[in-house]
Amino acid sequence: MKHFIHLKDISTKDLRKIISDAKKRKSLRKKLSTLEVDKGSPLKGKMLIQMFEKASSRTRISFYLAIKQLGGGTLTLRSNELHFGQGGESIADTAKILSTYGDGFMLRTDSDKKIENFRDHSTIPIINGLSPSSHPTQVLSDVFTVEEIKKKPISKLNICWIGDSNNVLDSLIAASVKFSFKLSIGCPKKFEPGKKVRDWVKHNNRKIFIYNDVKKAVRGADVIFSDKVISLNDKVNKKKKIEQFKRFKIDKKLMNSAKKDCIFLHCLPRGDEVSDEVFLGKKSHVWQQALNRVHIQKSILLYCFGKLR
Repeated sequence: MKHFIHLKDISTKDLRKIISDAKKRKSLRKKLSTLEVDKGSPLKGKMLIQMFEKASSRTRISFYLAIKQLGGGTLTLRSNELHFGQGGESIADTAKILSTYGDGFMLRTDSDKKIENFRDHSTIPIINGLSPSSHPTQVLSDVFTVEEIKKKPISKLNICWIGDSNNVLDSLIAASVKFSFKLSIGCPKKFEPGKKVRDWVKHNNRKIFIYNDVKKAVRGADVIFSDKVISLNDKVNKKKKIEQFKRFKIDKKLMNSAKKDCIFLHCLPRGDEVSDEVFLGKKSHVWQQALNRVHIQKSILLYCFGKLR
């Protein structure tokens, strides 16, 4: 049984297998409609249970489509609809109960401890749909998208992140170690990645490049990533934080400081961190990026169910 919780805990070989499978599956679906099942129905009879403690659009819909296209089914729950760690039932008991009903469990949670607790008491694979320290399905899909557009391994590209240090960046940092690509981060001094993440990078004999000057950060970039500066449930002075990130806005002028063929990606939803001119422009591939979540998550499901080709 294989879980998909943090990229740092999965081998590069397995991550590469997932990407390779997603590429093949996407190619084979060109003539199929949205709910037509992949040839061979590889997950026929299997059910994925999804639970959301936080709002979700792309993760919810893409996992629904992913399991359906593989021939399986899904049940979507909200944590307040059952005794999830409250109402007298422990997370351990909930994990054991859901393990008897489903074949896999995808959790989008506000607590890393909850997902670890679930993993420790579950007898079915656990997938992290987002937690405070990690968004692995998003970032692996992003690696897939970058290589699809650039038509070369990500290890040969310069990747840049402009924005807050959050769970998406933590997973992108993990990906930079796993796939050996240069990662430059542009953010205000106060919002740099934490010591724990930086120590992990150092322990793995890799390096990330952090700049408080946004123009220096994007210099030589093949890809610029960003995310909403004010995240969901961000308990900060929002006005003050937006002001601190004002000079880190991604506009046409900043894009021109990167490579001529630099592309822009954003995990969505967006805020004021990017101009409409960039977000809706020719260098932006955000819609392709969002669609690719379906394809990579199909291969993640196959990996967790032991069915990856």
